[in-house]
Amino acid sequence: MDGRRLDGTAPAAAPRGYTLTGGDGRPRRSDVAGRFGGYRRGRIYGRLDCPSALRHIARGNYVRHRVFFADEATAVAAGYRPCAVCLPERHRAWRAGEPS
Repeated sequence: MDGRRLDGTAPAAAPRGYTLTGGDGRPRRSDVAGRFGGYRRGRIYGRLDCPSALRHIARGNYVRHRVFFADEATAVAAGYRPCAVCLPERHRAWRAGEPS
């Protein structure tokens, strides 16, 4: 079998894309991958290569509650705070109450 339907046509390709969280906290489809990841339960966002997030993911944690953002402004608008591990300067500013 070559994967074709009974009528001889090929099945439709699955839609490609990414699900990003918008500034209102709702998921949105995007053709472009997000630049920042977040942890929904802790309301934290950070870089996709964050060592802390990668450790949690490797242990099997975190993945169910992972969200992605197009940029930092969107993460902040959705109510997320910067990660202290991968964004220490932004995290210090957030703790001091400075505007982002």
